[in-house]
Amino acid sequence: MAKVLVIDDEANLRKVLAAMLRRDGFDVTVAENGEQGLAEFNKNGADIIVTDLVMPKVGGMEVLSTIRAANPDVPVIIITAHGTVDSAVDAIKAGAFDYITKPFDQTELSAVVAKAAKTNESARRSVRPDLKARAAIIGESPQMQDVYKVIDKVADTPSTVLITGESGTGKELIATALHGASSRRDKPFIKINCAAIPATLLESELFGYERGAFTGAVTSKPGRFELADEGTLFLDEIGEIPVEMQVKLLRALQEGEFERVGGIKTTRVDVRLVAATNRDLQAEIEAGRFRKDLYYRLAVVPLTLPPLRERRSDILMLARHFVDKYNRRLNKKIEGIADEALALLQNYSWPGNIRELENLIERALLFADGPLITAKDLPDPVRQGAGVQPGPSSSTPTPSMDVPTGEVGLKDIVRMKAAELERDLIVKKLDETGGNVTRAARLLQISRKSLQTKMKEFGLRDSTPDEQEDGPED
Repeated sequence: MAKVLVIDDEANLRKVLAAMLRRDGFDVTVAENGEQGLAEFNKNGADIIVTDLVMPKVGGMEVLSTIRAANPDVPVIIITAHGTVDSAVDAIKAGAFDYITKPFDQTELSAVVAKAAKTNESARRSVRPDLKARAAIIGESPQMQDVYKVIDKVADTPSTVLITGESGTGKELIATALHGASSRRDKPFIKINCAAIPATLLESELFGYERGAFTGAVTSKPGRFELADEGTLFLDEIGEIPVEMQVKLLRALQEGEFERVGGIKTTRVDVRLVAATNRDLQAEIEAGRFRKDLYYRLAVVPLTLPPLRERRSDILMLARHFVDKYNRRLNKKIEGIADEALALLQNYSWPGNIRELENLIERALLFADGPLITAKDLPDPVRQGAGVQPGPSSSTPTPSMDVPTGEVGLKDIVRMKAAELERDLIVKKLDETGGNVTRAARLLQISRKSLQTKMKEFGLRDSTPDEQEDGPED
């Protein structure tokens, strides 16, 4: 359970924040001012800090700088009034994790704190990125050695990197490593999932907006480009950006300048861009859905991540890593994986890649009865040898037509193949929609609830905040 320290000089707000965060499952401590908050942190520590910006004596900026000096891995979230948004932007540039404006939306704050908790946990589980930027990347296969060479060569350059690969191959982890190995490591690392933002809001998210620019714009707000100034901006699912927005993005990349929505003042920034997609952008260009000039601007350094089925020598290392991870998270004491289960994991084709493997190990730990994960703890597709076999000239998954050997009846074979086909179709539609469950369900012509049930059954549920089921609809 992550510990959150709430620092605010307004008693009512402290009470609301504490109640809300406790309801979300956090261990909450409150402090009435910055001085008391720092004393509490020095005495008992905290995993996340939520602090007001403007307070008597010791304000939020001083709290931020002190916390950063003591432990830079502790996320600090700033709460600010509308009139001090510019100061909040300064706080982001000084290392704050994020900021929330008053009056805040509880759902938004819950999401920010949950993301901060995940960031804090990741920092505690791995070496600081500025000490060894790729320490959190698991794998020693020749394919991954090639990836490491690219990271080492281009990390500390301003060149744009385009990371491609199937869903679940670890594109965000590579982007994090690129930032951590650069001289910008102490500057902001701003991430945005383009598939999770409606097209009508994407421009304001990227470039910000001025007060009165549209209904509901009660104050000015900076965009992600502005927040990432002097740091790194990671645009995940870049292939989802509408064509009309691609022109504006291209200009921002080429000129290093833009205007907020509803504004006339040109803002210049120094941002290193890393983009990622699971789409074939060359095919998107041919279909008229992606601009060729933007593609070449993004792909200064192209980096393709191999699917897990093409780096099988890393499967056992990854599986053991996830056993250790979820032993700690779930307070379990699983000693390892039985040889028979390891062989099944090695032979499965992993259409969902590393994400699927992680979800499978988490579920196996939850239900394992003995000291080891055994074959019976694995889902049917893995135990029965179902999966996806790569074609001879393509990395695109295709259904396996291998029939299991042994005493298996016709009904069992038909059931297994039907489940395999069903799973492959679901994976394909989720990839096409960038993980958006609502849109994928519509394409499959089933209800959203039915799709969620199938995803859970096939081990496809993804708990990362950037690809939640509640993504945008068309």
